[in-house]
Amino acid sequence: MSKASPDPTPGFLVWRLANKWRVAVDRAVAPLGLTHAQYSLVASLYGMQRAGERPSQRRLADHTGLEALYVSKLARALEAAGLIERTRDPRDPRAVQLALTERGLAVTGEAITVVQDLLQQLLEPLGGLDAHRTQAFTDELTALLDAPLAPSRPNDESTQGTPS
Repeated sequence: MSKASPDPTPGFLVWRLANKWRVAVDRAVAPLGLTHAQYSLVASLYGMQRAGERPSQRRLADHTGLEALYVSKLARALEAAGLIERTRDPRDPRAVQLALTERGLAVTGEAITVVQDLLQQLLEPLGGLDAHRTQAFTDELTALLDAPLAPSRPNDESTQGTPS
């Protein structure tokens, strides 16, 4: 990382780390025909399917933190590539359920192995995937992700004209 800023903020560092991870995963899964966002979807679907769940697009959106519209777009592309199947939920005709195809299971299995190797490499400075520092880091990230944000108030006069 560049040493231009003597005291980077935690937000800046999280942003940099997220971008570093996104680019690294994009590069790692590209030979398998996936993007990072597609990988996030199929890997999540893989885990849910192994647990006996056939999630709806909405459920998968909630699980991944991606917007439902984006999940729909990704799911259509993954369906066109033969990696997932989309079917109407018999209990709710408005909902679309997702499942990995046989080919999708194979590609996702390979991608998970590739990304796990990449994760081990990224976490090496903390001692690797199974290190105590990594667990502490994971706990801290989880705490930050679980903390609710106050709803934004774009028309609040008290915040207009002040920098964020």
